[in-house]
Amino acid sequence: MSLLSVFPVDVILPSFPALSETFAVAGKDIAYSMSAFAVGVAFSQCFIGPLSDRVGRQKLLLIGLLVAMFGAAGCSMASDYVTFMAFRTLQALGCGCFVLCQALVQDLYPAHRRNAMRILLTTSSGLFISLSPLAGTALQHLWGWPGSFHVFVCLCVLTVFLVYAMPSEQPRRPSAQGSLRNYGVLLGDGTFLLYSLIAALAFTCHFTFVVVSPLLFIDRLGFSAEAFAWVFVVYGMAYLLGGLFAARINRLFSPPVQIALGLALIAAAGVTMLGTLWLVGLSAFALLLPMIICTAGTTVARPAAMSCALERHPGCAGTAAALSSTLLFTVGGVLSGLIAVAEQDLPKHLAMALIAVGVCGGLMLKVISAMSRWRQAV
Repeated sequence: MSLLSVFPVDVILPSFPALSETFAVAGKDIAYSMSAFAVGVAFSQCFIGPLSDRVGRQKLLLIGLLVAMFGAAGCSMASDYVTFMAFRTLQALGCGCFVLCQALVQDLYPAHRRNAMRILLTTSSGLFISLSPLAGTALQHLWGWPGSFHVFVCLCVLTVFLVYAMPSEQPRRPSAQGSLRNYGVLLGDGTFLLYSLIAALAFTCHFTFVVVSPLLFIDRLGFSAEAFAWVFVVYGMAYLLGGLFAARINRLFSPPVQIALGLALIAAAGVTMLGTLWLVGLSAFALLLPMIICTAGTTVARPAAMSCALERHPGCAGTAAALSSTLLFTVGGVLSGLIAVAEQDLPKHLAMALIAVGVCGGLMLKVISAMSRWRQAV
């Protein structure tokens, strides 16, 4: 499911020119399809999460995968832009089921293994995203723009069989779970929201780098498309090493300590980027070294914060995962857009954003600790 989630967005990026030519539309119209896809996923997961608390994860996973398969198959056979957009939206509605990854971790694993599994999810997702430019270029060369949709369908078929092999679910209690009213309970829990926001800030570091990297490496440094793809391979290896580091830290420290350490690494990455920019100027080294440090911080802080958030409401893990995921992509999308606007001093703004994430996340941890002490005193 982590691999499937990158195909509709990241792997298709190298096919933008081909899609534009096929449907005789401007490149911005193809970009709109990405926005429509994101909106469709966000809308879908807001209902899939609570509903899964009522009827179970397995049924909704199967339905979501089948809808996503049908949408992807329709996209690959579309002969005009309107039809493509219709099937693209259908694919997005099905992909909303991927939000259940976090709820499945809550359901299937004991408490001491949940954070380790979330580290694995974060690491694999970052690695797949980093390898996406190369994969998308290869698929475009072999089978044209429909290639990514065909591979997506094949992966969905495989995942359907894996879902069938899931352990049997315990019967749900409809009277107690699965209501949209659970959103009110979650929104009223300040600690849950703060932990979710910390996870969102950690994700923003990665998402912002993905968004602004073409501006930095291609526009500023003059990298070719092939060289830019290899930059992301290096970045993907950083995610792999960061995951190994996070797994080690997970065995040694509690989740709150892991969050603090991860945020400190993210802030240190921002300071390192400012230093390298001052010493050697804008270069691949000045960007990649700090982002490797930042990646280690992200893979430590984000899974631990997500675990702390979802542990507060295990009875409605689907709803909690949906709300956390919505916050994740909303904060990541808004902040990355604001940073990308600052084209003139983009590297410095990126560095300052990393420092701000570390500082703001640390302040949120202080607030959580103060709230906990207040509740104990009361």
